[in-house]
Amino acid sequence: MPLDPLRRIVIDAKVMLGKPVIRGTRVPVELLVEKLAFGASFDSIRKDYPFLTAEDIRAAVLYAARTGRTP
Repeated sequence: MPLDPLRRIVIDAKVMLGKPVIRGTRVPVELLVEKLAFGASFDSIRKDYPFLTAEDIRAAVLYAARTGRTP
């Protein structure tokens, strides 16, 4: 069974003021979801943030969908 994609999201008060971020980065879920909402593709996001995987971006979308919030 694959790992829960939400394990890629962490919340730490010491990182980005406690906003949800992609594990091991300072990239907020909010930023990724907003980029997608304004028409960015996974490929363009990965070009801007080459250390992110498509799975990281999907986890951000899933987090926003399940929690109903991004901040």
